[in-house]
Amino acid sequence: MTAHRITSDLDGAADPHPGHTPLEDGDDRIAHGLVRGDERCLAAAYRRWGRLVHALAARALGDPREAEDVTQQVFVAAWRGRTGFRPERGTLPAWLTGITRRKVADALTARTRRAELAATLGAALEHEARAAERSDRVLDRMVVTEELARLPRVQRDVLELAYFADLTQTQIADRTGMPLGTVKSHARRGLQRMRHSLAVAAVDGRPVRSGRPAGRAVPGAGVPAGPPAPPRRAGRPTP
Repeated sequence: MTAHRITSDLDGAADPHPGHTPLEDGDDRIAHGLVRGDERCLAAAYRRWGRLVHALAARALGDPREAEDVTQQVFVAAWRGRTGFRPERGTLPAWLTGITRRKVADALTARTRRAELAATLGAALEHEARAAERSDRVLDRMVVTEELARLPRVQRDVLELAYFADLTQTQIADRTGMPLGTVKSHARRGLQRMRHSLAVAAVDGRPVRSGRPAGRAVPGAGVPAGPPAPPRRAGRPTP
């Protein structure tokens, strides 16, 4: 008799042998018949003590649906372990109660394991999310740093104080001595230039690199700041 057939018979609470009179005799006869493997005795035991088992499980678990599963497990275990039951040593309801306690304990352990697994998975996902967020912040900082390096010095100084030092425009004005309107102007122009540079990089598909764009001369780096002076014209020497 398979577990599926046992649970099917118990769900219907019907006699497993249609046409036979259901066994509804005393506890002792049901108990001895169960030990011998009489399926009618299993059905009779379920009809007689199934509600008791379910009530015990529901009280311990606090979940009627889970208690139904435990009730099925109890009677499947009783059928499979029937040869270990000794009617002369105790009653069948007491034996079923003992099985119920063990199955309830198993259900509570499984519930705890599911909760621990859910907590572990949640913590792992949260850790991955935080790691990804930290990586994004590092990447954002690198991009901002590289774009700031392309700006004129005064715009770069203003935006660095705003971005890295977390200063307000009023605080930047106090620290640098610049008028507040000038600070706002440099911040606005610097942000516009950075926005334009990032947009161009996205369209061109090129990575953002620190430093000035190629081809732009850096004053004072070996490149004449202006056209060479014209040669002096020859003339009479000054007396």
